Amino acid sequence: MRILHTADWHLGRSLEGRSRLAEQAQFIDELVKIVEEEKVDAILMAGDAFDTVNPPAAAEQLFYEGLSRLSDHGKRPIIVIAGNHDNPDRLSAASPLAGNHSIHLIGYPIIDTIKVDIPRLGQQMKVAALAYPSEARLEQVLSEEHDEILLRNKYDEKIRELFAMMSKQFRSDTVNIAMSHIHVAGGSSTDSERPIEVGGAYTVAATSMPEAAQYVALGHLHRPQNINRAKTLTRYSGSPLAYSFSEIGYAKSVTIIDAEPNKPVEMKEISLSSGRPLVKWKATEGISQVHSWLDEGRDASAWIDLEIHLTSTLSIEEIHRLRKWHSGFIHIRPVFQKELEVAATRQANLPIDQLFSQFYEKQTGGAKPEDELVKLFLELIQQDEDSEEGDDV
Repeated sequence: MRILHTADWHLGRSLEGRSRLAEQAQFIDELVKIVEEEKVDAILMAGDAFDTVNPPAAAEQLFYEGLSRLSDHGKRPIIVIAGNHDNPDRLSAASPLAGNHSIHLIGYPIIDTIKVDIPRLGQQMKVAALAYPSEARLEQVLSEEHDEILLRNKYDEKIRELFAMMSKQFRSDTVNIAMSHIHVAGGSSTDSERPIEVGGAYTVAATSMPEAAQYVALGHLHRPQNINRAKTLTRYSGSPLAYSFSEIGYAKSVTIIDAEPNKPVEMKEISLSSGRPLVKWKATEGISQVHSWLDEGRDASAWIDLEIHLTSTLSIEEIHRLRKWHSGFIHIRPVFQKELEVAATRQANLPIDQLFSQFYEKQTGGAKPEDELVKLFLELIQQDEDSEEGDDV
């Protein structure tokens, strides 16, 4: 059977106030095309369907219309679990209707596996679908002590225990899949993920992934990646769109696996082309360089983070003019010549007291700090260094 793994749609998410809903609708269209062309038998959506617990109505409409199209009137089963961004009650509220179309909406962690029939092949798939398992959603306090390491160990133990209980329901004549929305150690994160762990407390060891599963479909991290230390093939499918400038250069994709009972799965990525790319411009030659790029139509369809080197401030009129010429400017960050000079001197390894004096002069318009102030600053720096050394002991 052919299974498609996707996650982290974050429907309704904006970029500094700019709506991404049209791009997300484009992704749904592309996904429908992929499942039809690839003859996908079932879909796993590993959490964060929405970006907030109270998504806008347009995002919910896109979600449910998208599921209806993807399921092809119940011919293609879909399993959706709640992520840390989703409201578990709200996500699962439509289950009575969705179930009639072979769409399983799982809001809270459960220990029963989901049985999915694939009529085309006369086969079954058993899915250990573990929705985002926070302490609150598990309705369990894992540690009474405020100790991060102890909580992390207890949490890891709990996830391992849940997967073990679910794995007991796997059969030798079924395709056995696990899925969850968790942070597994070793995964590469980006700025666009809202942390689901307190420090590292909600991090799960790669070796805790269920070995009995033929494939573990994960959600939460936005970069497509395998978890190498896991005992079975474990993968984050990544988000379909780049949701922060930290994701520049990441190839977006969905994952397809071909699976048979009692055999290793075969995996491939299908690249996505939906959405506007995110790019950074660094105009070291000033505003004229930006005008030149705009004239040549550079990155016409992109969202842009612009850093522009200047000797004087940009006027409000100039900023408005730039945004009128290109609607994709998200940030316009001026860097002034004096800041560049300070950075250059910093690179020259000047003593910290001299760097402080230069900073003070810049902030006060040329005033020089008194000796007592410099002395106090050095004492504070020393105290901070001593504190860091004490933490390392």
